[in-house]
Amino acid sequence: MSKTVIGIFDSARDAQEAVSRLSTAGIERERVDIANRAETNTSVDRDDDNDTGFGNSISSFFSNLFGDDDDDAKKYSEVAQRGYTITVHANTAEEADRAAEILDNTGAIDVDERATQLRSGYTSSENYTSSVDTNRISDRDSDITNRSIPVIEENLEVGKREVQSGGARLHSRIVERPVEEHIRLRSERVNVERNPVNREATSADFDTFKEGTIELTERKEIPVVNKEARVVEEVSLNKEVEETEETIRDTVRKTEIDVENLSDEEIRRRRDSSSYNDSSYNRDDDRTI
Repeated sequence: MSKTVIGIFDSARDAQEAVSRLSTAGIERERVDIANRAETNTSVDRDDDNDTGFGNSISSFFSNLFGDDDDDAKKYSEVAQRGYTITVHANTAEEADRAAEILDNTGAIDVDERATQLRSGYTSSENYTSSVDTNRISDRDSDITNRSIPVIEENLEVGKREVQSGGARLHSRIVERPVEEHIRLRSERVNVERNPVNREATSADFDTFKEGTIELTERKEIPVVNKEARVVEEVSLNKEVEETEETIRDTVRKTEIDVENLSDEEIRRRRDSSSYNDSSYNRDDDRTI
């Protein structure tokens, strides 16, 4: 049994992305319809001879789809009239689930939440900013007399700040090294000499012929070591300041506007491409929203 899967988007780009992913997933383009009020006045049901406008067509479509559930039909009609509606005709329940997952992942809106916002008169920029697509042509554009794109230009501002780029630190320590010096030292030594003689004693000899003591001392030189400290070098820190000129290269951005007039053929082709490919539905089908 076939199933119908509905997804409503704020952005035409998201809607087109959803259609592309559905095609990649194996759902033929002939079984996918996409429409919005901005790009078509065609009735959702092309078999109906009474073209009562897009709003009535949407209401009729969802009334047929939901049957007796009038509240859901009104809710989806209100939201669909302000967005891009994708209808997928799935052949199986598995295919319907896969289509619903693709629509959710590509940005399909929460219809219940959006309907509550619309009925309370509250709309947020987050929900509706993406609905304005400057690359699309719509019937509502005729009510807008002025649109603009801001031209933004970046300017390069170069300043300077100080950062640490290097430095030096002095550490002092005491080291020892062996040294040698040569010196000549003089020393004395007392010798005792005995000379045998044989002569008569004289009066001078008798004068010394008594007890007594004579002595002779020895002297010698010894090294005397002394250290003298002298300042032989001074190590200090100082800074030299120098200025260099550096060229700063970067890129800045600016908005440039290219003006292109849309041809009648392009406008007609865009309108035709948004028409429903097939809008006949079986009310006995199962429906997945």
